[in-house]
Amino acid sequence: MSEEVPDDEKEDERTTAGRVYDPEEDHAFPDERLNEVLAFVDSDAEITAYLEAQNVNPVDRKGYNDHGAKHIEIVRNRALCLYDLLKAGGVSFNGAQQQRLDEADEPVIIALAATLHDIGHVVHRDDHSYYSIPLAADVLDRILPEFYDLEDAVRMKGEVLHAILCHHTEETPLTHEAGVVRVADGLDMERGRSRVPYESGGRGINTVSSQAIERVTLTADVDIPVLVEIEMTNAAGVYQVDELLKSKVDYSGLTEYLRIVAVNTRDDGNQIVERVEL
Repeated sequence: MSEEVPDDEKEDERTTAGRVYDPEEDHAFPDERLNEVLAFVDSDAEITAYLEAQNVNPVDRKGYNDHGAKHIEIVRNRALCLYDLLKAGGVSFNGAQQQRLDEADEPVIIALAATLHDIGHVVHRDDHSYYSIPLAADVLDRILPEFYDLEDAVRMKGEVLHAILCHHTEETPLTHEAGVVRVADGLDMERGRSRVPYESGGRGINTVSSQAIERVTLTADVDIPVLVEIEMTNAAGVYQVDELLKSKVDYSGLTEYLRIVAVNTRDDGNQIVERVEL
């Protein structure tokens, strides 16, 4: 007989499943190289400094949602969980493969791009994705030689920078790795992201709509690789789903593999919107 799982542990499993990448778990892809790179990146002082500094322009100066260390943590976790589900669902990835790199390099591309995609905010919130390219390139020139020879480092650098650039909706991803980073960026929409601007009096549509999003989870679906479930507490959350997330999913190259369902969980008898599905 299996041991009964305590309620607090069940809640912990619900909190992390499909939301947090666990290097100790089994995955649908080779993960040893990824885990080595993650350990290196997470202990890197320059990256840590960027993650703190890049939040000043969007949050402190423009009253916008979080773009610092917590945002990066969420986006990277969502990206790797999304990638894992897509791989388990039989989706093929082309970025590393077309550069004659290994399958094990696919999640490394995704993880590095997710980690560095917003560092351009240290220059300016506006057009930050373009400023991220030269800054990320410098960081990658230092990190990649720790794990790759010269030729592979060049190829990896190009793929990571492509994914960074294409998290911006003005650019179209040409690889599924880039599409994963783009979609994962849009999946960081829960209310905690807008806490600081909201408590400071910010009531813009991005802040108010984010406050309406309670939870985002990723799971395998019966007939499609990934089901994205979004719990919202009022109709303001529709903006996060139908405008911001939809703009990320569109042209990501992954639309046929995703089903996105947002449900209003607050039953007060006055619901304007009960359910949105993309």
